[in-house]
Amino acid sequence: MGAFKITGGLPLSGTVVPQGAKNEALQIISAVLLTPEKVTISNIPNIRDVMKLIELIGDMGVVVQQVNEHTFCFEAGEVNLEYLRSDDFRKKGAALRGSIMIIGPLLARYGLAYIPEPGGDKIGRRPVDTHLRGFEALGATFDHLRDDRYYRIDARNLKGTYMVLDEASVTGTANIVMAASLAKGITQIYNAACEPYLQQLCKMINRMGGKISGIGSNLLTIEGVENLGGCEHRMLPDMIEIGSFIGLAATTNSEITIKDCSIAELGVIPSVFKKMGIEMEFRGDDIYIPKQDSYKIQTLIDGSILTIRDGIWPAFTPDLISIALVTATQAKGSVLIHQWMFESRLFFVDNLIDMGAKIILCDPHRAVVIGSNRETKLRGITMSSPDIRAGVAMLIAALAANGTSTINNIEQIDRGYQHIDTRLRALGAKIERID
Repeated sequence: MGAFKITGGLPLSGTVVPQGAKNEALQIISAVLLTPEKVTISNIPNIRDVMKLIELIGDMGVVVQQVNEHTFCFEAGEVNLEYLRSDDFRKKGAALRGSIMIIGPLLARYGLAYIPEPGGDKIGRRPVDTHLRGFEALGATFDHLRDDRYYRIDARNLKGTYMVLDEASVTGTANIVMAASLAKGITQIYNAACEPYLQQLCKMINRMGGKISGIGSNLLTIEGVENLGGCEHRMLPDMIEIGSFIGLAATTNSEITIKDCSIAELGVIPSVFKKMGIEMEFRGDDIYIPKQDSYKIQTLIDGSILTIRDGIWPAFTPDLISIALVTATQAKGSVLIHQWMFESRLFFVDNLIDMGAKIILCDPHRAVVIGSNRETKLRGITMSSPDIRAGVAMLIAALAANGTSTINNIEQIDRGYQHIDTRLRALGAKIERID
């Protein structure tokens, strides 16, 4: 198990380039299974979850060629379906939440898929019902082998249909879109997710010869085609990492420029941080965050406390709630943080309270943060990362704190942020990776 040792209280400065989007990568890499032809993907983040998925599809028989650190070519000419029943696949698939994304393309192309119950962050209940009910609507049948913690999905004759999703699940929508892309007839998905990463997947499938319309809306229409071909695809920068760097700059009183942000795809993320009093300047496609000795959280028009609440796109992404919370600890004013989507994601705040932050945890979903306006500095402690986003929030707090902090279980952070310690040191952070 690894750990970060951080000496905090140092202002940072410089330029940072965000990695490719983790959440897009898990969908896009799975989509290479839709075609036997060559697919080239660039701007792939070099992070644990993504590399594990690439290794997994390689074990399935996909020919993988690494062009450079962030560009890979894939050819899924022959996929070994028997491997899906092996103990090796069961072990690797269960350890990776993104493994569930291979079901849609496997059903579309082969009519059969096996998948262990997926792993991932322990941030609350994350059922796969949306995925399985969508496949069922297309004509698939599934067995849940509870003792083995395994799913078997049979879909020898997928047919297009109209469906309304119970929830606008991003991964669920993506999986159903991939399955429907080669199904017979027309599929309409209402209450579909419309995140930029889902839009990227749909655009990629269209370049492969697919027929998807309504991209960017919550009503997608997919006209099934006979087969799909190869293509080239470049992934968007990671909006969660961009938001994390915005929060980092404000919390540590630093001057940072975030390069190549695809600002048009960030939705409300910049405006939510502006409501927290954080100044930023758009310079082309870059975001410049100046050093601010104080940043004041806005109130509502009637003077009541601001609420930052996550939700389904285009609302504020739940992956940045932890970052917004830690950023608020150093602001002037108070804010109610409402983590609506996952019931276990706020439990890391005990660590921030131990560091001296003024936070009232109201219930599993809500916390009130009373900003210190930097009058009371956080103090360094030893803590452990429970999930990717909480881990980075704790890292930001440690960088802002007086003294030395140790963060254990940093494998969680490595799952979502590539070379984060190296890139932070380039900004002037004092951080080292230890055993």
